[in-house]
Amino acid sequence: MKKDIEIPKVEGVYVAVVSEYNDIYKTQDWNAYIINDKDVDLEVVLIVTSGYSEKKMTSIFRKKLDVLPKKSYAKIELMQEDIFALNNEFKVTFFEGNAMFEKTYLFRKNTINEKALQNIPLMKVKGVLVK
Repeated sequence: MKKDIEIPKVEGVYVAVVSEYNDIYKTQDWNAYIINDKDVDLEVVLIVTSGYSEKKMTSIFRKKLDVLPKKSYAKIELMQEDIFALNNEFKVTFFEGNAMFEKTYLFRKNTINEKALQNIPLMKVKGVLVK
């Protein structure tokens, strides 16, 4: 029966952490984004985030997007630099058509930093990307 359950592979959906200037507070902030690089809309996008190590754990944050349009992105959360010393996990679930997809994106501890910046698809900015 387990062999009858088909779990489709997630492609074209990414999570990125980007350093951006905040015009309101005049600060440099790190923000997490979900990116839909597919040619179809994603529906009922659920994102559960947490940070952890052997000794510490952050509170769990949940976010829901009714629709994430094709070739677009949406902000998930502001990230404090203190939690970059932890593993930061983003569990993403969404519907594409009638199929449900699920994937866990993991930023390992200390991998979110200025040296790891790369071009982020669709956003035309630099950040740290997990595919």
